[in-house]
Amino acid sequence: MKLCIDIGNTHVFGGVFDQTDLRFRFRYPTSQATTSDQFGLFLKGVLRENQCDPNAIDAIGISSVVPSLDYSIIAACIKYLGITPTQLKPGIKTGLRIEVKNPVELGADRIANAVAALAQFPNKHLLILDFGTATTLCAINKKGAYLGGSIMPGMKISMQALNDNAAKLSPVDILKPTKALGQTTISNIQSGLYYGQLGALRELITRISQEAFPDEKPVVLATGGYAHLFAEENLYDVHLQDLVLHGMRLILERN
Repeated sequence: MKLCIDIGNTHVFGGVFDQTDLRFRFRYPTSQATTSDQFGLFLKGVLRENQCDPNAIDAIGISSVVPSLDYSIIAACIKYLGITPTQLKPGIKTGLRIEVKNPVELGADRIANAVAALAQFPNKHLLILDFGTATTLCAINKKGAYLGGSIMPGMKISMQALNDNAAKLSPVDILKPTKALGQTTISNIQSGLYYGQLGALRELITRISQEAFPDEKPVVLATGGYAHLFAEENLYDVHLQDLVLHGMRLILERN
C-alpha cells in the first residue's frame, strides 16, 4: 500500500492507497512546530485506527509547500515506518511539461493536482481551482503542458487579515450566505468573503480561458477545503476532493 502526504500551510493532508483505491484520509494541523516523534506517533496511530498495518506501507510520496516541516515529516517516515519518502521536487518524473518562466517556483501541490487531473481527463484543456490557504487557479492544455495560473488569498486568510487589521472586525464562520446584502457586521463579512471570492474566480476563469484556450472551452475542476461551498454556483464542472493525493499516487508509480 502507498501512503501519500501533502504538506500544506494549514494541514498535513494524507491518505493510504490500496492499488488505486483510497482507503482512508487524515489531516494533521501545521499551525505549530512538529517534531519527527510527534508526527511519527500520530502517523502510526492513525494507520492502526483505520485497520491498516504500518508494515503494509511499501512506499510514501510527499508534496510540500512548507519547507520548515519537510525534515520532521520525512524523518518520521524513516524512523517510524522504515521508508524514505519520494518527495516531489525537481528531477522527479511527473509526465507533466511545465511551461512557465521558472518551474522551480511552482508549488508541489499544484503539480500533483495537474498530474491527477490529466490522468482523469485526458485530451482535455483543464482549469483547476484549489480552495486552500491560498486559492489557486492552474491552466493545463490537452497536450499535458502546465501553462500557468493565478494565486489569491484564500477565504480563511482573507478573514484573518480583516481581523488583524480592523479593530472592530472579529473572525466569523466561513459559509455560503443566504444573500449578498448583509445586515449585521458578521453577515457583511461573510458576504464579502464568499461573493468576493466567487466574483474574482469567475473573472479569472473567463480571462484565463480566453488567453490560454480561445478555441475550446476547458473543463473546470475544483478541489480543496472550501470547494464544496460553491457547488451550486456553476463555477466548476467537477469537484474532486482528493486530487492532490491521487496525483502523488501517480507520481509514486512513475518513479
